Amino acid sequence: MSTGFTEDEMRRALGLDTPTPPAAPASKPEPQLPEADAEPAKVAARAPVKRRGPVLRVTMNVSKEYDGEVTQFIHDSKSLSRFDAEQEAKKALAKARFKYYELASIVKVD
Repeated sequence: MSTGFTEDEMRRALGLDTPTPPAAPASKPEPQLPEADAEPAKVAARAPVKRRGPVLRVTMNVSKEYDGEVTQFIHDSKSLSRFDAEQEAKKALAKARFKYYELASIVKVD
């Protein structure tokens, strides 16, 4: 039974992601003449962007060789599904050339 909603539409409906505001219509600014004794405009440093909505953190114990050195691999996923988050982590493991894994935990992080 498909309702035709995408994951992004469901997130917006649940209030987990805020939609981006529509772009304001472009208007021509009045040209300003530079002043000789004016200081150059300072560019404000932006603060790092916080994640919006829940994040699932997948923790796995991985190794490149069978009975080899085991390391811990952590992957953060924006997906609401634990299954999808685990699949994303497996794809990331394959890109990092890890072959063997054991799922340690999947935890919701705010």
